[in-house]
Amino acid sequence: MSGILLLEDGRTFRGRAFGAQATRVGEAVFNTAHTGYQEVLTDPSYREQVVAMTVPHVGNYGVNAADAESDTVQVAGFIARSFSMLPSSWRAEGGLHGYLERHGVPGLHGIDTRALVRHLRDRGAMRCAISTDGTTLEQLEQQIAAWPGMQGRRLATEVSITEPFDFCEGEPGALRVSLVDGGCKRNILRLLQAQGCAVRVHPITAPSSAWLSEADVVFFSNGPGDPAALPDVVDHIRQILGKVPMVGICLGHQLLALAIGAQTYKLKFGHRGVNHPVRDERTGKVEITSQNHGFAVSRESLQAVGAQVTHVNLNDKTVSGFVHADHRVFAVQYHPEAAPGPHDSRPVIQSFLDFAKEGRA
Repeated sequence: MSGILLLEDGRTFRGRAFGAQATRVGEAVFNTAHTGYQEVLTDPSYREQVVAMTVPHVGNYGVNAADAESDTVQVAGFIARSFSMLPSSWRAEGGLHGYLERHGVPGLHGIDTRALVRHLRDRGAMRCAISTDGTTLEQLEQQIAAWPGMQGRRLATEVSITEPFDFCEGEPGALRVSLVDGGCKRNILRLLQAQGCAVRVHPITAPSSAWLSEADVVFFSNGPGDPAALPDVVDHIRQILGKVPMVGICLGHQLLALAIGAQTYKLKFGHRGVNHPVRDERTGKVEITSQNHGFAVSRESLQAVGAQVTHVNLNDKTVSGFVHADHRVFAVQYHPEAAPGPHDSRPVIQSFLDFAKEGRA
């Protein structure tokens, strides 16, 4: 069966249907990772995005319960040059086609993904519709026009938990981490547990008093959508600036920056993949990082409020980390939990905890 991807500027890509027979709208983006497609599919930061993979063959090793980063497939659609129908891995518990089908997510392959990625790189991420159920072009155009886009979207509140819970008790005398969930990936929790922390997870919509309760550090997770669309969350952070060390990644990085008075902006096509070089400006060390974000923090605005830029993306020189000593804030714009991705950045988790311990002392 055939399928189609229609971009908002009118360009179309036709190929073979895969996964669910459905029509979905979202933001067309690309990911440069060679492996880790199940982690990509289940990452809440990809909410309402149609993800095209630059690697030509996807699905070779199937899917399994252990690799999921959330309870469901989060992407709106999935695209590759070629999807494998027959997985070959001792870890596989099923194939990618059935996985997408069960979650109601359409896929498309057999198209020129190089042309698609070049188009998005040149024109920027844009609205799109992916259809594998025969919906007409006219109907797809109408659905694209009706979709609100990413700017101004409070998507983090849609993927966050609704009730707090204790993830792990930690070792005796453990650092108490209050994790604010705006779309947290499971591996973040696992790594904090591995460090012996006591972790309590809170909704991003909870009041700041809940975040502070019995916490040595407040950790703001990754998540989807526009950070500037969460002024209530930013206000809650401002209320507790300096009271306890606060750290964050990705969306958390952006929210903390807004709270100290800096500004965010939308990137042309975003950073999505596991091969983004980031330099620590304090040591000169370069890490290969996993990233997934469509917004960034303005360097000038950070410097204007007295923050120190600690990390820089070497591809485009955007800010990848900052610290504000007076407010006791430290954040990075990449995924130290690296699911998927290299482990270069995992020491950042320990840096966060050391930062928190200094604050507790």
